[in-house]
Amino acid sequence: MIGRLNHVAIAVPDLEAASAQYRTMLGAEVGPPQDEPDHGVTVVFITLPNTKIELLFPLGTASPIQGFLDKNPSGGIHHICYEVDDILAARDHLLAQGARVLGGGAPKTGAHGKPVLFLHPKDFNGCLIELEQV
Repeated sequence: MIGRLNHVAIAVPDLEAASAQYRTMLGAEVGPPQDEPDHGVTVVFITLPNTKIELLFPLGTASPIQGFLDKNPSGGIHHICYEVDDILAARDHLLAQGARVLGGGAPKTGAHGKPVLFLHPKDFNGCLIELEQV
C-alpha cells in the first residue's frame, strides 16, 4: 500500500539556523519558509536526490510543534511521510486493520498541496506517520 518515502520531518527550535546549517554545512538545496496555517507550522523543504527533509517550526503558540519542542527543546524527528496512490482507500484499509487516523479521518491539504492524513504513533512503534496522496 505505501509507496516511496516522501520526507522525514524534523522539528527545530530555530528555523533560520537549521536552514543555514543544511545549506552551508551540508551543501543542501534549501527552499524558502512556507507558512501552513491549517497545520500550525512554518516549513522549509530540503531537497535530496532520493527524498526530502522537512524542517518544522511552530506557527503560533497553539502549534502542535510547540508542544513537541517543549518536550524536546533541541528539536528532533517529528514524523515520516509515505506516499500512497489513494488516500481514502489507504485510510479505509488502515481503519479496518485497527489503526487510528488522527484528526477525525478527513484528509487535509498538506504543504505540497496534496491530501494528507496522520496515523497515531502508538499504532506504529511510537512513530507518527503521515500519508500523502501522490
